[in-house]
Amino acid sequence: MTRWDPAMRLALEQARLAAEHGDVPIGAVVLDAADSVVARAGNERELAGDPTAHAEILALRQAAQVAGEWRLHGHTLVVTLEPCTMCAGALVAARVDRVVFGAFEPKTGAIASLFDVVRDPRLNHRPQVVSGVLAEESGELLQRFFRR
Repeated sequence: MTRWDPAMRLALEQARLAAEHGDVPIGAVVLDAADSVVARAGNERELAGDPTAHAEILALRQAAQVAGEWRLHGHTLVVTLEPCTMCAGALVAARVDRVVFGAFEPKTGAIASLFDVVRDPRLNHRPQVVSGVLAEESGELLQRFFRR
């Protein structure tokens, strides 16, 4: 068990909720500097008819409201799947300290698989990355969804 497993389990719950309304099962939570959950979300692209309603974006928006500002210094985003380029860019823009993800995404992953947006030395902020947390469970959830 890692330090991040409890938060990833909460993210997996959000992913399962997303699947219930037809969205790809991806879930995210944001932790503050004390590792308290300040935001949680699952994908809502189908539900909201919004191409930007990825779990990471929705969770970052909630966390910014709780923090009272857009800069999320001291915060960690925990997400079940490696973020895409849009979400990786949002992590940099929000100044999160750390991103923790479960399964790798070889087709669209923008933190390790296809690109490495968050650690590009040309950018003004580079979050720490922790990968592979409960990756098997995250991957199985996605596989079951797409088999249906």
